[in-house]
Amino acid sequence: MSKKHTSYLITALFVAFFVFGGSMFTVNQIEQVVVTRLGEPVRVIKTSGLHFKIPILETIAIFDKRLLSVELSALEITLGDKRRIMVDAFGRYVITDPLKFYQAVGSENGVLNRLNPVVLGSLSSVLGGVELSSLLSDARISAMNKIRDEVNRAAKGFGINVVDVRIRKTDLPPQNSEAICKRMMSEREREARELRAKGIEMAQVIKSTADRENAIAISEANTKVQILIAEGELEANKIYTEAFSKDKAFFSFFQSLEAYRAAFNSKNSTFVISPKGEFFDAMKGSGL
Repeated sequence: MSKKHTSYLITALFVAFFVFGGSMFTVNQIEQVVVTRLGEPVRVIKTSGLHFKIPILETIAIFDKRLLSVELSALEITLGDKRRIMVDAFGRYVITDPLKFYQAVGSENGVLNRLNPVVLGSLSSVLGGVELSSLLSDARISAMNKIRDEVNRAAKGFGINVVDVRIRKTDLPPQNSEAICKRMMSEREREARELRAKGIEMAQVIKSTADRENAIAISEANTKVQILIAEGELEANKIYTEAFSKDKAFFSFFQSLEAYRAAFNSKNSTFVISPKGEFFDAMKGSGL
């Protein structure tokens, strides 16, 4: 075989390999495929395994069979009791008709644009007749099931089955939250002022009671001291009287000594007294 024929053969084999390889594709257990020819869908493949398509002319769009999630935009809703809340929700769906899904949505990334207004509209209509107390109780399950059913009916044209719609969290609008925070702060400040005033009042009562009890205790103590002093002096006078009555001369002598001590107590005292006076009798020994 000549080199020219060999090169033709190699080229033919390469083209055949490219064409044959480009015509094969695999579908696994969690996938479903829509085959399009020049942009138009021609068939749907839901069985797993090896499949074929026309190279270049046909392309495939792969969709997941599993449960998928979609994150919805936050929405401000007015409830049945006129309260406003912010709702953060999400949905779960399954692609049941890949052909419809391809024609209506195009891809899994585009499902949010079609599903988001449907879910948010249903949330507004259903929760608009529900009070906040019901939304925070078991009654919200019934409301969410109603929202799911409404969304599911509207989403049938997208080729999907909406399995669940759930509220991730609810919150107050920013302006309401600020007003509530300010009201709570004012309430706490008012309570603090009341507690502080009560504390000052209690402190004054305790201090007044303590001062009164202290004054009473001091007064009673002083009274007891005066009584004890008076009783002591009375007892001392009694003892003195009994002692001095036994010896009148000694009593006179003792009184003279007390008079000397009182008179001569000051260093600057000056006396002009006759030595023959009675004041010096005790010193002369005549007072005993």
